[in-house]
Amino acid sequence: MQTPARGALALGERGIVIVPTYNESENITRIVPQILDQDSRLEVLVVDDNSPDGTGQLADEMAAENPRVHVLHRPGKEGLGRAYLAGFRWALERDYAFIFEMDADFSHDPRHLPEFLAAVRDADLVLGSRYRDGKVTVVNWPMTRLMLSYGANIYARAVTGMRLGDGTGGFKCFRREVLSAIPLDQVRSNGYAFQIEMSFRAWKKGFRIAEIPIVFHDRTEGESKMSKRIVREAVWMVWRLRWWALTGQV
Repeated sequence: MQTPARGALALGERGIVIVPTYNESENITRIVPQILDQDSRLEVLVVDDNSPDGTGQLADEMAAENPRVHVLHRPGKEGLGRAYLAGFRWALERDYAFIFEMDADFSHDPRHLPEFLAAVRDADLVLGSRYRDGKVTVVNWPMTRLMLSYGANIYARAVTGMRLGDGTGGFKCFRREVLSAIPLDQVRSNGYAFQIEMSFRAWKKGFRIAEIPIVFHDRTEGESKMSKRIVREAVWMVWRLRWWALTGQV
């Protein structure tokens, strides 16, 4: 049996890594085993939005062979935020101590998972940061995409007041107490603004948030889910969050 690394899950604790998928057949059979290799008490939940390329079927095949792999099928593509919320509810119905968000396209390196597990010992929410201590750790992004992302984080900090280096990143580890305290049915955003909203809600409730440096690699297989609609949602959502905070809605 694999021995958990230093800082990994304690005896009796389990973690679940939620991986939303839509047309990730090129990646899903490679990334799931790599996640499981990081710690023997980590499990994976694939949340598939009825991918036409057969991603869900591939995930089912892995789940049939490995009890640490689980699959949640949704009827269609409804967005990143809705996929994660469905995964959170699934995880909270079970006894997982730590709940992760992670992309399926290898932009998030599974080798960072033990670092999250070590950091969450002294925090309630750990964020994987691409922009920390003045360093940018992004590989293969065009300059326009990088500037958009970096600028979005400056904008989000200015509007919301959260002092996070990377509030828009999607590689995270929550203690279950954080997600239990957030009214998930009141989470409105769905695209990348979802990441800002979840961190903001945790922050406003007084939970401890830590950031650890990660190296972010742009996907090499499949297609990006970024769109103009997602960018517009993020622009306006930070102002809504500020208003909700002022009016006691968060």
